[in-house]
Amino acid sequence: MQQTVMEEEAAYEPPTYTYDEVFPALPESVTSASPTVNQLGQWNNKMRIGSSVVTQVFRVPFEERKFDHSDKFGEGESVRTCLQIMKETGAHIEISSSKDMSLTFLVSGKQNAVLDARRKILTHFQTQANMSISIPKEHHRFILGKNGTKLKDLEKMTATKITVPNMADNSDKITITGTKEGIEKAVHEIKVTSDEQSKQAYERISVPKMYHPFICGAHNEKVNALMSETGVRINVPPLSALKDEITIAGEKEGVMTAKERILAIHQEMEKKCTIVSVEVPKSQHKYVIGPRGNTIAEILQTTGVSVEMPPSESTTGTITLRGPHDKLGVALSMVYEKANSVLVTTVDAPNWIHKYIIGRKGANIRLITQDLTKVHVEFTEKEDRIKIEGPPEEVEKAKADLEEMAKDLISKLEFVEMTVDPKFYKHIIGKNGANVNRMKEDLGVVINIAENDNSNVIRIEGNSAGVKRAKQELEEMVHKLENEKEKDVIIDHRYYRNIIGSKGENIREIRDKFNQVQITFPGASEKRDIVKIRGPKEDVDKCHKHLMKLVKELSESSYMIEVPIYKQFHKFVIGKGGANIRKIREETQTKIDLPAEGEKSDVIAITGKKENVEENFVMKFGLDVSKANIVTEEIVIPPKFYNSLIGAGGKLIHSIMEDCGGVSIKFPQAESHSDKVTVRGPKEDVLKAIQQLQELTTERQLSSYSAEVRAKPQHHKFLIGKNGVNIKKIRDMTGARIVFPTEKDEDKEAITIIGKQDAVERAKAELEATIREIDNIVESEMSVDPKHHRHFVARRGEVLHRISEECGGVMISFPRPFKDGIEMSKQSASDRVVLKGAKDCIEMAKQRIQEIVRDLESMVTIECIIPQKHHRTVMGAKGSKVQRITYDHDVQIKFPDRDAREDYHNHQDDGQQQANGDLEEHEPVRMCDVIRITGKPENCEAAKQSLLDLVPVTVE
Repeated sequence: MQQTVMEEEAAYEPPTYTYDEVFPALPESVTSASPTVNQLGQWNNKMRIGSSVVTQVFRVPFEERKFDHSDKFGEGESVRTCLQIMKETGAHIEISSSKDMSLTFLVSGKQNAVLDARRKILTHFQTQANMSISIPKEHHRFILGKNGTKLKDLEKMTATKITVPNMADNSDKITITGTKEGIEKAVHEIKVTSDEQSKQAYERISVPKMYHPFICGAHNEKVNALMSETGVRINVPPLSALKDEITIAGEKEGVMTAKERILAIHQEMEKKCTIVSVEVPKSQHKYVIGPRGNTIAEILQTTGVSVEMPPSESTTGTITLRGPHDKLGVALSMVYEKANSVLVTTVDAPNWIHKYIIGRKGANIRLITQDLTKVHVEFTEKEDRIKIEGPPEEVEKAKADLEEMAKDLISKLEFVEMTVDPKFYKHIIGKNGANVNRMKEDLGVVINIAENDNSNVIRIEGNSAGVKRAKQELEEMVHKLENEKEKDVIIDHRYYRNIIGSKGENIREIRDKFNQVQITFPGASEKRDIVKIRGPKEDVDKCHKHLMKLVKELSESSYMIEVPIYKQFHKFVIGKGGANIRKIREETQTKIDLPAEGEKSDVIAITGKKENVEENFVMKFGLDVSKANIVTEEIVIPPKFYNSLIGAGGKLIHSIMEDCGGVSIKFPQAESHSDKVTVRGPKEDVLKAIQQLQELTTERQLSSYSAEVRAKPQHHKFLIGKNGVNIKKIRDMTGARIVFPTEKDEDKEAITIIGKQDAVERAKAELEATIREIDNIVESEMSVDPKHHRHFVARRGEVLHRISEECGGVMISFPRPFKDGIEMSKQSASDRVVLKGAKDCIEMAKQRIQEIVRDLESMVTIECIIPQKHHRTVMGAKGSKVQRITYDHDVQIKFPDRDAREDYHNHQDDGQQQANGDLEEHEPVRMCDVIRITGKPENCEAAKQSLLDLVPVTVE
């Protein structure tokens, strides 16, 4: 059935290796706007992809299909995979499945997109193999092509994935992943490209493809012997590549000998060969081919006749025999013998009894096939037959045994199907399959429930009596489930503990009362308010009514108030031996909770009905609080000290409260603008707390004197000093705190000084004196050699900005290198540098400029000679190695520019290269080999040695 891809979702699966070990890949047929013959032949030329729409049809045989999707793999999964490939490539894909389980793909679109889609389809749907070949490292770049384009084109042409090791990897192995025929094509093209680049002789000869088997011989014996004898490499295109061209590479004499031999074989076979065509059923072709093509090779080896098979997607059964006339008869007999050496037959057996024929872990089928080693028995899902394949006599024996077993099973076993609403499946199956497993063991039946297919059919298989009993039990269970009801009851999770009771006593009573009802509470960690009740409709309704009544009572009895009473008076509430608290609980019908002995809380919680809690408790409590000598006092504290008195996270005020017997200290709200703080508690403790608050306030007042000094923002860094040395000196000397404005402050000039009055005054005087010195702006000049000017003004004056920041914002002006748009010569350029700022700042800036000039004067540039072919290795990935050397040795390293480089590949054989970048004395130094290092002499030498250490060394 053919279908157009309309779904989505696909996942890449790793390649598996199955079919290649049994059968070889067959040639494919391609229908396209441009013949495939030329595609591979022109691979080494620049690809010219036209914009016209092309169509390719190809087939994946059942034996080569990849079934990695397990139970998910099927029509829907295949369609989703194809849709994903369509999105990635832009090609249109249609997929159809044949009766023999093979897949046929029709791909249309632009040629580039079609080739890419074909490669991805084969990766996903056909079994994949791996192969590695050794190709000289220097040939890899010709295989890759510019920006890897040649490699990409080859991957599309052959539908393979080709991995070439990177430059840093010493391996010369190229790995190819794909189908067997794709790998063969790719290997052939790679070897041809490598041979072309070798310095040896190279020949291409055209021999019609039909004569290639006679040149190669059975199992490539002839071509291997010829290569061994002549010492050359011979590349014959694989059967799947529709090419006539054979390439030979090696020493000139050996190449000519091999060429003569190959042409001689071609001419001889052209004269002697006769063709015979025979019809063999398509299903028997694989027996003529044999495992990995061994049977065809055997016929060629024995008779000298080549057997040509039709393409796998072709419907014709015609096989062509080509060879000497006197050998065709023998070869024809061998073809018929091999084709009829295997018999294929079927046994009719309902699909549902296949698993009983196979038995547990294949035990039953193993009894039939253990003595018939060459017989292959195949069970196909959704087919009511069993396929048997093998030698005729063994097949007949297996068929008789299977027919007898199938007949016996059909007479003993039966099945029934029940229509059941899928919502009951989970109850029928039971927890972890308990119900169906019990029936399976007790009744000896198999119950099939398709939960994932949205099917409403349950199938029961087994012996007659067991099937009837199981059907009866399931019908009773379904009838009961149909009369059941499930209801969600919303109950506040805070009441769960009261409903369940101590050790589940309360809920046990409810379940005993409604024993047909199942009550399910959420897990302890879920904090959900939904309780599920399930059972007969009438019982569920009664249980629901009972639970709602219970919840109402709990809700009415859960009113709670909290009364703060000082800890020292709790003993009066409890009474002697708990007499008071017990009396209050009994008379008010409330629950009273006092804090534990070690707790700091003084809150007593009373829970019960609202009227009992609010009225009866107050009436029955009988405690005269006035006797507790509780007082409330107010103290005046300026609001600006509130934050410092409260402390971070309220730690300071809480420590005062605890220290003073747990008194209550309440600060006014910020918006009230009040300066009155309320203290409440026992009289003695209140007085103690007021005293501590007054002492802290006085201390804060003494330390909160502040003054302000103004200075230009550019002078702040000079006032602070490097690493804060200047400001730290003033702080240590006066003890005052000096706060400079931040980026968020609007007033950038105001500097705030905080502390005791005398300390603030002294710090202010110090800062003002320093500011007066900085404000004393002067202008000065100094001479700097023009050759160093570029260093200071480079990168938008980065060096000058840094000096200015370090030296109190001093302005530094270097002369311009251009005048009237013309660059001035070094002789006419001025060496006058102007500095403007505070006197001390200018002197500091001059000193820093002179230090930099001295460093620049001491710098040298040396040359390091390293062959250009090693530069990439020395530089490392993205220049990481040379950047590390630059950083470690404080130097600048410059590799030769592109336009200065010589054509390395044209001169690589001139002279002999020496290890570690040293050249022989007579060899001239090439500009492309010269690396320049600039810096201090000792640093340059160290950097040079580090570069030389990175040059690869060849040890023979």
